[in-house]
Amino acid sequence: ASEDGNRSVGDPTETALVLAAAELQIPKPDLEKLFPRVDEVPFDSNRKRMTTIHSVPEDLPEWVDGIATVFPNGTVAASFTKGAVERVIERSASVLVAGQIEPMTEEWERRISERTETLAATGTRVLAAAARGWDEVPSGDRAEQDLVFIGLFGLQDPPRAEVSEAVATAKAAGISTVMITGDHPLTARHIATQVGIGGDGYLVGSELDQMDDSELAEAVQHTSVFARVSPEHKLRLISAYREDGEPTAMTGDGVNDAPALKRADIGVAMGITGTDVSKEAADMVLLDDNFATIVSAVEEGRVIYDNIRKFIKYLLTCNASELAVMIIGPFLGMPIPLLPLQILWMNLVTDGLPALALGVEPAEDDVMNRSPRSASETIFGGGVVQYIGAFGSLMAALSLLVGWLAWNVDDPAWRTMLFTTLIFGQLALALEVRAEKKSLFSLGLFTNRAMLVAVGIGVAAHFALIYVPFLQNIFKTVALGPKDLLISLAAALVILVAAEAWKWRERRTSVSSTERISG
Repeated sequence: ASEDGNRSVGDPTETALVLAAAELQIPKPDLEKLFPRVDEVPFDSNRKRMTTIHSVPEDLPEWVDGIATVFPNGTVAASFTKGAVERVIERSASVLVAGQIEPMTEEWERRISERTETLAATGTRVLAAAARGWDEVPSGDRAEQDLVFIGLFGLQDPPRAEVSEAVATAKAAGISTVMITGDHPLTARHIATQVGIGGDGYLVGSELDQMDDSELAEAVQHTSVFARVSPEHKLRLISAYREDGEPTAMTGDGVNDAPALKRADIGVAMGITGTDVSKEAADMVLLDDNFATIVSAVEEGRVIYDNIRKFIKYLLTCNASELAVMIIGPFLGMPIPLLPLQILWMNLVTDGLPALALGVEPAEDDVMNRSPRSASETIFGGGVVQYIGAFGSLMAALSLLVGWLAWNVDDPAWRTMLFTTLIFGQLALALEVRAEKKSLFSLGLFTNRAMLVAVGIGVAAHFALIYVPFLQNIFKTVALGPKDLLISLAAALVILVAAEAWKWRERRTSVSSTERISG
């Protein structure tokens, strides 16, 4: 980490320490000149601490008098250790008290632990610092032996304001949010409670070590906060969720998070604080490191998925109705019901434009109040096939009925009436398919202006086909009189009514299911 004026660069914990030192008039460049780094023992998530080793000058300036006792005469190197409080205490043989070194007794351990818990209970992330002077440069694990405990420092990293709302939105959408952290349990519980994850109970890494896989699978069902965990614990937790059949997304930023990110169904690496290793292991990278962005992405994904289903449902229903008309018509003794150019016109204008408009349909009101779909469910699940079959058959039957009755009395406009009924029926269906359960009248016509334009173009274009002479010649249509036109419109209105009835049934079924679950 480095500090330049008001700008800090690097790991958030490191930059917080750098800025705190700068506020005490101890800039990092001065420290680096005074104590040049010669070696380090990197942070490890199992040890939960790190140590840097520095050469020590013969004469220390006055502003380091507070810890000068740690570096007696003859000291040529100093080790500075920071990390989880309990992991620093276990390597500390003494404690620095008012400039004097005292033995690390059980009483001091108790006092340090109590102070740590007091700070952690307020959501403060607590780290410990220790140091030691050496008459030679130590290496490896030896650099973390018989340390002098110097003190604690706390970091406040309050959750962003939008996280609580995002967690609540995720819960309504059937998505459980779980906190898995290496922080102190009380810190984790406090933050979890703040954001609404439910921090009344928690498990720590040492408890997870005592559980077999079946016990862990049971524990993850009713625990939402896991603290003081290692990368191995994270991997076991992800595996437990997946074994239970739960699609799982995992966020992480460190090198040690990579196995869990890889194991999860969706690994999400942090784009700002994440390491290159975590980004490579993840399926996606969160550029702003904001949990609320994940929830927003889920909502957007649901909207896109819904619109794809509507697009497919509409197009296949229209195509099914046209196919049925062409197959069944001759069996009724009729000539070919639709001419090739008429079918092409329907596919290009009447089917195509409304289908494209469905692609920009706004989110339905309940899009984030639904349970997640099963991962094994295809895009044709949830009644799509039944809908295509029902309304494809209904539109074909109505069109054939109108056309057959007119043909049976030798009305020369019979094919145009059949064509018109099918066109208007498809446009009515386009308006209705915008929502799976919500009525068109409560949804509103103006919530998707692209659809209004598409339907308007379809109606205007069709009227041009049947009333403009040169288009009549091209598409083999005839002008419909008021009676024939009203018959076709009335038949198309049946599609509208049937679709509303279908939605009413879906709403009733949904309410009944909810009542059974609540009961």
